[in-house]
Amino acid sequence: MTILEICGWLEATPLGTTITESEWLFPTIETVHVLALTLVFGSIAFLDLRLLGLGNRNRGVVSLTSETLPFTWVGFVIAAITGALLFVSAATKYYANMPFRIKLVLLALAGVNMIVFHLLGYRSVAGWDHARQTPRAAKIAAVLSLLLWSGVLIAGRMIGFVEASHGFN
Repeated sequence: MTILEICGWLEATPLGTTITESEWLFPTIETVHVLALTLVFGSIAFLDLRLLGLGNRNRGVVSLTSETLPFTWVGFVIAAITGALLFVSAATKYYANMPFRIKLVLLALAGVNMIVFHLLGYRSVAGWDHARQTPRAAKIAAVLSLLLWSGVLIAGRMIGFVEASHGFN
């Protein structure tokens, strides 16, 4: 079974057809998805700007992280669930849509950036937690994070404006 066939099967499931046929369900899910992404991006940007020394310089990185991370994860889980629901409603269309594919790649890269930062840069946070100047690696991770998440939002916004290319299989 090809990916395109799996996408067609997803669309034909009762969940996919219910979302597609409902007048209010798709726009409601999409609204919740956008609000959840706003929470994700906002909470991430809050921390990234601190790492860059552009905001919250009087707050420690550890305390700021512990306060914002729950919002980030709640927003991310809601965005992932609503994004999956949106995908199921038109899987073949999204599968063939280049901005959708770009969004997924950027999302994966943002995840890799976060993992690398937490495994490498954040390990030494005790030494620079309250410092106005954060290490260069933390600043690089913050810039990458802001760029990648901005790209996720822009690509996501472009999904509805770009015709799908059916050359993918």
